[in-house]
Amino acid sequence: MSRDNLIYSKQSGVALLEINRPDTGNRIDPSLALEMRELLVDISLDSDIKVLVLTGKGDVFCSGDDISMIDLASGFSGDQLADYLRSNMISKLLASLEIPTICSLNGDAFGHGLELALACDIRIATADTRVGFPDITKGIMPWDGGTQRLPRTIGLAWATDLLLTGRIVASDELIAIGLAHTIVPSSDLKDYVKSVAVSISNMAPIATKYIKEAIYKGIDLTLDQGMRLEADLNMILQSTHDREEGIQSFLQRRPPSFRGD
Repeated sequence: MSRDNLIYSKQSGVALLEINRPDTGNRIDPSLALEMRELLVDISLDSDIKVLVLTGKGDVFCSGDDISMIDLASGFSGDQLADYLRSNMISKLLASLEIPTICSLNGDAFGHGLELALACDIRIATADTRVGFPDITKGIMPWDGGTQRLPRTIGLAWATDLLLTGRIVASDELIAIGLAHTIVPSSDLKDYVKSVAVSISNMAPIATKYIKEAIYKGIDLTLDQGMRLEADLNMILQSTHDREEGIQSFLQRRPPSFRGD
């Protein structure tokens, strides 16, 4: 399909997906959401992709949902509103990818934009980045995973603060509350994110997949159950070619060449 709202490229195992509506603040509307869902399905089936980087075109990551659509939705019936919300949902599919995902926060991420960022594994921001859920100031609430992923990411206290006040968080607080992993100058963001993505793409694909599975499934298990899951996944890894390659490359003092099997 043609993609009017996204720019997509891939190189050496790293896929780059840019939201391409800079004139709107990269706001999400149903057509963009459809394009992204279809592309994420394609990415999930592409064994050549080892890491996905998500970013926005211009100096804003994503300002949230398209304002005109929000106004239109205010007149919907209950069923129409439910259909509209379902048509705009993206974060579950993004979070379900087995490959590592990096959100390159090149600017503001509000509302639905922050929900996309939270669906990624790693968030790297600039000194100019601001984030928040101002939904409550409009009498609404996040609906694409924000109330669930935010407390799982930064803890109940900080999440309650941000969601109930609708306040905007500047970059100097992002690290303190655990919402961003790293803050870099705007001029360095692309190169820094690329270096992280390439580094991860060179790791053993099956191991990165199982690490993600252990983390995200384990967080909803008891500690004992999570440790059993970790042990089971580790046992499966012992029979892979990549495990043997890791041992041999260490013994031979050379970089490993992982195949993903």
